[in-house]
Amino acid sequence: MTGLIRSWIGAANEADCPFPLNNLPYGVFSAGDEEPRCGVAIGDRVLDLAALQSAGLVPDHGFASPALNPFMGAGPQAWAQVRRTLTDLLRVGHETDAVRAALHDRAAVTLHLPFHVAEYTDFYAGRHHAFNVGSMFRGPENALPPNWLHMPIGYNGRASSVVVSGTDIHRPLGQTKAPEAQMPGFGPCARLDIELELGAVVGMPSQMGRPVSVDEADAMIFGYVLLNDWSARDVQVWEYQPLGPFQAKAFATTISPWVVTGAALEPFRCASPPREKELLPYIRDTGPMLYDIDLSVSMAPQGCIPTVLSRTNAKALYYSAAQQLAHHASSGCAMRTGDLLGSGTISGPEEGTHGSLLEMTWGGRHPITLDCGRVRTFIEDGDTLALHGHATGDGYRIGFGPCSGTILPAMTFP
Repeated sequence: MTGLIRSWIGAANEADCPFPLNNLPYGVFSAGDEEPRCGVAIGDRVLDLAALQSAGLVPDHGFASPALNPFMGAGPQAWAQVRRTLTDLLRVGHETDAVRAALHDRAAVTLHLPFHVAEYTDFYAGRHHAFNVGSMFRGPENALPPNWLHMPIGYNGRASSVVVSGTDIHRPLGQTKAPEAQMPGFGPCARLDIELELGAVVGMPSQMGRPVSVDEADAMIFGYVLLNDWSARDVQVWEYQPLGPFQAKAFATTISPWVVTGAALEPFRCASPPREKELLPYIRDTGPMLYDIDLSVSMAPQGCIPTVLSRTNAKALYYSAAQQLAHHASSGCAMRTGDLLGSGTISGPEEGTHGSLLEMTWGGRHPITLDCGRVRTFIEDGDTLALHGHATGDGYRIGFGPCSGTILPAMTFP
């Protein structure tokens, strides 16, 4: 595995820095009253790509726009070229006044949604999560649907509800029905949950009617974000049969502000778990397709320090993002630049590695006592939930930045 690539920006060389020169994740930022534009996180700074573009130091890939889509749509060759150029500009011993002038203090800028989300699809690609949830509702013997070991199951979500980390989320309203009730009721969700996921960001589009191979799908993916698909579990239970999640998942999905590229994660590829059923050729593994990324979830009620609820790893997934994308396009569905694919909840096999409160509390039957002494089964108003993730290299980390949101009370009808 490649060691730390040293930068002339000192903070980027610290072992626990999430944004070393090995990473170079892309995002969108603004400074003061200036317009949002594209940037790169390096150490404790943000490098203004629009300024570098104006100075002729990087090619014109639309970096002055408030979204990464023009650059993502330029394709793998452009991605590789810009990464090489930025690495050279920021490498130790290569400091210049032009690049220094394009740096901003990361703590002083505002981060925005990094790309225009064309479409959003959420998968169900974590076997441990699927088994746990299925066991709660159908028993262990019928936990996995009959198709689960043959293809990545997913549903189409709402691109309009994808927001950047730090955005407050109002508790959703919805229709629910208690088991003993004769009629459903309507009101604020009482069993609000999170889902710890990895989101794949599609850079290159595909043609309608044309399927893509797993290797082609892998090359289409620009990068990855942490993703929290907030979930209204009581709404979900009442509405999901026969067609699946709808309002329970439509109100909010939070992503981290930096898109970590496939190139930065390449050293951390790892193999998929053993297959209980052989996959059909169109989604069969072609090599190591998962990533060794440590993940965690924390909760902080208002006025309290965060409590880490769970630690897991992205290699616990059963299907890779490339397999999800290949399956998505296999019907001839056209994929677009800016499509976002959620992995589904990432859970490990044992207690302390679950990616949802539904699993951590086993449907609310086993409450959690936080470090501050407060007790939770699901999320209450004022709670802040945060996802964290990083891959660990030789003397460096590849981090995503936080993926957090605070729950506000439900809004009422006018």
